[in-house]
Amino acid sequence: MGGRTSCSLRVAWDDGLTAYDFGPQHPMAPIRVELTMALSRELGVLDAPGVGLLDVEPASDELLSLVHDPAYIEAVKRAGRTLEPDDAHMLGTSDNPVFKDMHDAAALISGASVAAARAVWSGETAHAANIAGGLHHAMRGNAWGFCVYNDPALAIAWLLEQGAKRVAYVDVDVHHGDGVQNAFYNDPRVLTISLHESPATLFPGTGQASETGGPDAEGYAVNVALPAGTGDNGWHRAFDAVVPPLLHEFQPEILVTQQGCDTHALDPLANLTLSVDGQRRAYAELHELARKTAGGRWLLFGGGGYGLVHVVPRAWTHLLGEAAGRPIDPDTETPQGWRDFVRQRTGELAPLYMTDGREVVFDHFVDGYDPGDPVDRAIHATRTAVFPSHGIDPSL
Repeated sequence: MGGRTSCSLRVAWDDGLTAYDFGPQHPMAPIRVELTMALSRELGVLDAPGVGLLDVEPASDELLSLVHDPAYIEAVKRAGRTLEPDDAHMLGTSDNPVFKDMHDAAALISGASVAAARAVWSGETAHAANIAGGLHHAMRGNAWGFCVYNDPALAIAWLLEQGAKRVAYVDVDVHHGDGVQNAFYNDPRVLTISLHESPATLFPGTGQASETGGPDAEGYAVNVALPAGTGDNGWHRAFDAVVPPLLHEFQPEILVTQQGCDTHALDPLANLTLSVDGQRRAYAELHELARKTAGGRWLLFGGGGYGLVHVVPRAWTHLLGEAAGRPIDPDTETPQGWRDFVRQRTGELAPLYMTDGREVVFDHFVDGYDPGDPVDRAIHATRTAVFPSHGIDPSL
């Protein structure tokens, strides 16, 4: 473990969180969360000073209705009992198959995210995490993109109910954070920033730079649509050019982040080419931005990620280590006990190290814009679309 000062961190956890399971053929397998928690335990992250687990309980219907239509909540319950598809609510599609007790599993994830939000907002802890959460696609009245209930939107809505006036949401999943954006599209209390693969090549087909917020919140929806093939250096050039200036200007009371790790080169569902090392650096950057712009208050969620053995457990263990203020040295070997557990649970050989052996090096966008570079064009489009709404000169 690294030498940084430890931080207070609460991790929302219950074994029931792995019950969110669309079946053996579905890419979003709960084993990824199980392996993450096992690796975090083996590397001592969950036993670090200031770290503890949070008890969770399912979100009530009343709580869920902050972001979901009551008729949809009833439809989810019904589908989980009858196992029959419901086309009107997008339940029973190949992306969102129905499964037994679906409402209970999804409500528990939402409840865990609100428990994490409560722990930070109450001052119990500076940071709180629900790595089983981050289901950012679910809409008010339908399932979408592997997501039944939108736990990040629910946590933000709960914070607003408590009186929060400025909440920033940064989404680094490879897919556009469309459900969270939609929930707060016309609410200037919530700044949503999503860096994702271009909608021209990836689900859900939204997230252009031109999507900037409703009439009462112009500039409060921010989208960086990166070209397929973007790797560590281009991704971090884009992040650095967009996220810090906006957060410094917005000064949120709490920073909420969704850490989908499907940006990795090995992810089977998308086309960005980041390494675990690039993802690890993003976590450190977000941690520092929480400290500098949000009084240290950081609420963090998992999200997508379908490299079940080689990517997700390492990425999210780095995330939890970073949030604990005890970042893991990337040259650390994965523990033999964890490798054995991986072999037993999946039949696969586990990665041997916590690194992909990459180093992130990039030039700052403000030092020179190259209109021939598709990453720079994406950055330019976003800065031009939203910076003026925040009084920031997009050329500086």
